[in-house]
Amino acid sequence: MADLFVEPRTGTGWLSSSDEVLAKVLREVLELRGEVQQLRRENLELRQEAGYWKSRHADAVRRIAKLQAEVEHLRGENRKLQAKVFGRSTEKQSSGDRSNDLDDPTENRPQRRRGQQPDKAGPKRRDYSHLPVRAETRDLPKEQRFCPDCGLPFVAHGTQDSERLEVEVRAYRRRIQRQRYRRTCSCPGPRTVTAAPEPSLIPKGRLGTSVWAQILVDKFHGQVPLERQLQQWRLFGLDLATGTVSAGLQRLEPLFTPVYQALLMRNSQSTYKQADETRWFVFVDYEGKSNHLWWLWVFLGADTVVYRLDPHRSHDVPQGHYPHDAEGVLMVDRLASYKAMEQVKEGKLKLAFCWAHQRRDFVQVGKGWQEHQEWAVSWLRRIRDLYRLNRRRLTVLNQPSEFAVAQAALREAIDTVGVQLEGELADPDLRPPCQRALESLQNHWQGLVLFIDDPRIPMDNNASERRARGPAVGRKNYYGSGSLWSGRLAAMLFSIFATFELCQLNLRKWLQWYLESCAQNGGKAPEDVQSFLPWNLSPQKRQELTLEGPSAGLNSS
Repeated sequence: MADLFVEPRTGTGWLSSSDEVLAKVLREVLELRGEVQQLRRENLELRQEAGYWKSRHADAVRRIAKLQAEVEHLRGENRKLQAKVFGRSTEKQSSGDRSNDLDDPTENRPQRRRGQQPDKAGPKRRDYSHLPVRAETRDLPKEQRFCPDCGLPFVAHGTQDSERLEVEVRAYRRRIQRQRYRRTCSCPGPRTVTAAPEPSLIPKGRLGTSVWAQILVDKFHGQVPLERQLQQWRLFGLDLATGTVSAGLQRLEPLFTPVYQALLMRNSQSTYKQADETRWFVFVDYEGKSNHLWWLWVFLGADTVVYRLDPHRSHDVPQGHYPHDAEGVLMVDRLASYKAMEQVKEGKLKLAFCWAHQRRDFVQVGKGWQEHQEWAVSWLRRIRDLYRLNRRRLTVLNQPSEFAVAQAALREAIDTVGVQLEGELADPDLRPPCQRALESLQNHWQGLVLFIDDPRIPMDNNASERRARGPAVGRKNYYGSGSLWSGRLAAMLFSIFATFELCQLNLRKWLQWYLESCAQNGGKAPEDVQSFLPWNLSPQKRQELTLEGPSAGLNSS
């Protein structure tokens, strides 16, 4: 421990050394204070940077959540569009419908077998008594008209009859021989007198009215392409040139203009109407259009159906179709063109919107977003109940007491739907797909409930949708029109055929009658076409043109 003993310093020399130590300590303290201040500044900066990066991280988390929500939304939109593109576009009910139907998980519907249902009455046997009869007799050979045992002859004892339906299609040359006479006198004038020529639909044309009637019916009613018609006719020995037929159709186009104008006039004056549109291609260069997509508009009236071909889908088409003072109700889908009509803005014409189109919104939500399927099904049940109650109401129109009960039930159901609509829209947690469907329902509510107070107003525009189906099939078969005149001819004949079909008249017989009248008028339309219109037919002519057989009313809407 001796070496640990410290001798105390004596003298004055140690004082100077202690000052140095103190000064050194002071310097070190100052240095440490500087380092502390620097560390504090760095700490403050690091704290600030940490706060900044925490806020950036929070922003990134929110952005990721938003992007994830957008991804889920886009996936739902993709599923919805796939169902729209690859599903059925018709409102016809079908067990295989992939677009306008949504499975209800709470329902246990039995599998419906195909064909005749056991709880349904079978179809009635069709009556063909209006067809002409060609009698044929089948007899035993002479050697079999004797008894094989005793050899005595058989005696005729009536017939056992049966029938077979046959169709005969044949082309023939109609040779017209105009009788000529030669004068036997010496009076002035031509020496030879000839019978008047046969009226011709097309001057110097070889095709008769029956050929043109068949071509027009097959193309514009059966939607059969012209070339396919001519190929079929070659099988029966009639070989026609495509150019000859096309040129003839162009010559026939002006003949139908007066009838078409009369249909337009009557259709525009109907009180209750429907409208729809479908695309149609016209392969001509048109000023102001960069493509060949036109639009075929269909307008339904009480006893007429007319089509208008126009290069645009704007409100000018329906606005120009109906007079400025048009009143009543127009059943349409939710196309904005109808809402922009002046007659609608002025309150003269009311728009009744289609529940079938509104229903599709909920189907698309259920198909696009699986988590909202139960919500969509609940709304589909409500719409289905409205259809059921409306059908019940329509079946008792002529029974005042039962109609009042059905009317009250329907009104109560629609009021319940309205309350449910307002309540769900007020929910702040309502998801965007559901909100858009309900907002559309709310925006069109006034037009959707017009059928409540007037049973004549349908709940949907399926009738006009069905009328657009024929041209849509034709569009796929012969791909629209190759010229303006052919487009006009298509619109006119679509209108004429659909109107006569609606009136349950035989359009083939009418067409044959009209074309023969045009031929007798020198290949021009009759001066007055009023007598050819369905509502002006004489009782005798109506009976001649009435569809016969059990299928007479199948195509009526």
